Amino acid sequence: MRRPQLQVPAEGVPGRLSWTAKQDGKPDEQLDVLHAWLLEDLPGGRVRALTQETQIGQPAAALAAERPHPMLNGHQAWLYGLIRAASA
Repeated sequence: MRRPQLQVPAEGVPGRLSWTAKQDGKPDEQLDVLHAWLLEDLPGGRVRALTQETQIGQPAAALAAERPHPMLNGHQAWLYGLIRAASA
């Protein structure tokens, strides 16, 4: 995994966190990933968290074909965990 990139939020400027990872190997093992989060203050003490991920490689294509979709479900569980932590 490569070093995460961080943009610290400031007044009117969202915070951004991203990381990349690369897995070498045989063609059926190679994987290149970018995952980013954008955290933005909203009126009323609310926060918007946007997450986006891209994966390139045969393992990612196989994962994307699975149902239920493990990556979407995992990201949604992560967001629910953020809500629980922030509400505690």
